[in-house]
Amino acid sequence: MVDDEAPIRRALAINLRARGYEVDLAETGEEALELAASHHPDVVVLDLGLPGIDGVEVILGIRGWSAVPIVVLSARDAEAAKVAALDAGADDYVTKPFGMDELLARLRAALRRATPGDGEATIETPDFALDFSAKRVHGPDGEIRLTPTEWHLVEVLARNPGRLVSQRQLLQEVWGPDYGEETNYLRVFMAQVRRKLEPEPSRPRYFITEPGMGYRFEPTSG
Repeated sequence: MVDDEAPIRRALAINLRARGYEVDLAETGEEALELAASHHPDVVVLDLGLPGIDGVEVILGIRGWSAVPIVVLSARDAEAAKVAALDAGADDYVTKPFGMDELLARLRAALRRATPGDGEATIETPDFALDFSAKRVHGPDGEIRLTPTEWHLVEVLARNPGRLVSQRQLLQEVWGPDYGEETNYLRVFMAQVRRKLEPEPSRPRYFITEPGMGYRFEPTSG
């Protein structure tokens, strides 16, 4: 948990520990990077407005070596700030002031997305293979690392090959039932998925946009 405001750190620590979470606290971005590297947390809750290294730089620093879920907790409610954090690699964005129940629900959703599931199904395309059991993607040169949210987005689409999946359905399956209108999340994360998996991201073969409606996965396109 990273926040430069002591009352927020204290309140969150009390609430999270009361629900069985182990909590490490950091006041600055530098402390956050040190703790993340030494303790390998299951999820990071991060304020953007930090002294020294700001939150977006922390996200980029963590994403250089880890796919741990990152939930941003910030008073910055402008869409540009949200998109910048998501673009840097955050998985979710909660605006202050917030309800503790909402934050806990977001944390549970982030942890679910990061937890490997059962099953042995795979899907192979000419350019990559999806391993649903291991929640991994393999390309010609080895594993292609996706963040938990990127993987969950790919998984929902890939489990519905050839079918249009609506924007609302994607938002609710990937981020949770309280979502439905945050189409900017889909634009940001789909662009990231295409950069990693499409041979030509600007001319997608596999992850197709149906303007104003949703997205479709075509495993044999090309």
